[in-house]
Amino acid sequence: MIQSMTGYGKAVCELPNKKISIEIKSLNSKQLDLNTRLPNLYREKEIEVRSLLGKQLSRGKIDLSFYVEAATSDKITKINQQVISNYHQQLKGIATDLGLDNSTDYLKVIMPLPDTVKIELAELDEEEWKAIAKTLNHAIADIIDFRKREGSAMEADIRERIGLIAELLKEVPKYESQRIEKIKTRIRENLEELGQNTKIDENRFEQEIIFYLEKLDVTEEKVRLSNHLDYFLETIEGNEPVGKKLGFITQEIGREINTLGSKANDADLQKVVIRMKDELEKIKEQILNIL
Repeated sequence: MIQSMTGYGKAVCELPNKKISIEIKSLNSKQLDLNTRLPNLYREKEIEVRSLLGKQLSRGKIDLSFYVEAATSDKITKINQQVISNYHQQLKGIATDLGLDNSTDYLKVIMPLPDTVKIELAELDEEEWKAIAKTLNHAIADIIDFRKREGSAMEADIRERIGLIAELLKEVPKYESQRIEKIKTRIRENLEELGQNTKIDENRFEQEIIFYLEKLDVTEEKVRLSNHLDYFLETIEGNEPVGKKLGFITQEIGREINTLGSKANDADLQKVVIRMKDELEKIKEQILNIL
C-alpha cells in the first residue's frame, strides 16, 4: 500500500506533575526535512528523536512539537548566598567609611544586583523520558495511519487513471488502418497535383508508402507503453516507499505517449494522445505527494 507524505499525528503523555502533548505534521518534500521544537529539558534527546522520526517517516517536510502543561517549572531558582555575602561585606565597608546609618536594609539593595539569583535547569528523569518516548511512538504510529488512509485514496485514483490510459491505448489500433489510407490518399493527391501529365509508377509508389509508413509505425511504442503501465501497477503493490520509483516510471510512460503523438499524423489519434497526456499529468501531481 502506498502512503501519502501529508499527515498529522498526535499523542498525549500524562505524568504526575505535567501533561505533554506531542504533535507531528508532515508535508510533501523531495527529501527528509526535519524540524523539531523541544523544551529545553528534553534537548539532550533531540538526536534520538530525529533518528526515530527519520527511520519511521522516511521522507517529507516534518514538524514535531512538544506542548507542556506543568504544575512546576523545569527551571530551579536558587539564591547565590556567596555573592550576596560578598556584596554585603562591601556595602558595610562603604557605609562605615562614609559614616552611614547601620540600619540600612542591605538585602533590598543587594537583591537587584547581578548574579544574586541563579537559575538552573532541572535534570531529565530517565523514567519520565521513557514515558515520553512511548508517547512519541504513539504519535508516529498515528501519523503513519493518517498517511496510509490518504495513500489509499490516492492509490484508488491513480489506478483508475492508469486504467483509463490503458483503455485509450486499446483505441489506437482502430485509427491506425484508417490513418494509413488517409496518408496514402493524401500523398497520391499531392503527387497528382505536382505532375498532372505524369503517370504514377504504382510499384514504386507502394514501396515509398511502405518506407514512409515504417517511420510512422507505433507498434513498439504501444508495446512499451503497455509494459510500463503494467510495471507501474506492480510497483504500487510493494511494501517499501515507491514514490520516487513511480516518478521514474511515469517519465517513461510520458516518453512513449509523446513519441506516439509525434508519429500519429492523424487528428483522431492525436486526440487520443492528448487524453492520455491529461491523465498522466494528473497522476504526476499525485505522485509528488507519495512517499
